[in-house]
Amino acid sequence: MKYSRLTKEQFDELHTEFINFLATQAIDKAEWDKIKINTPEIAEQELDVFSDLIWEGVLSRAEYLEHFSKNYIFLFHCFDSNVKSIVLKSLNSEIDFLTKPGLQWLSDNMFTDNIEMKIGKKDYSEERNSAIFELIQQGAFLSDGQLFKQINSIIES
Repeated sequence: MKYSRLTKEQFDELHTEFINFLATQAIDKAEWDKIKINTPEIAEQELDVFSDLIWEGVLSRAEYLEHFSKNYIFLFHCFDSNVKSIVLKSLNSEIDFLTKPGLQWLSDNMFTDNIEMKIGKKDYSEERNSAIFELIQQGAFLSDGQLFKQINSIIES
């Protein structure tokens, strides 16, 4: 397995897609029920292959990621061969970016001495989708990139 197995909730959301996936292998509901009972290792493999297919599609379309922690915000713009990052760090240890007041404080203090900002660019050391998946495993999530774009446009102007 290249990525990780989808959760039960994710499989529930993708129920129709999973049925279609099984159908492409000429597996109907009755056959799937038999596989689960008689050869559970094959059923596990099917779940893993489907999970990888879903992850591959999601990661291929991924463009922006965000990762929030108490004192840091990591913003990523993913390109074909590299990722550009903007890292915001609160120099006030009392501020918590995981709260609404913390985000308001960030908005009020964005371009002051209270915020340390670092911009970077890094070529992928592995295949693009694997690198993005690793960021997600570390707590990043897909975003529309609005925050990255806003900050980047101010930096570049």
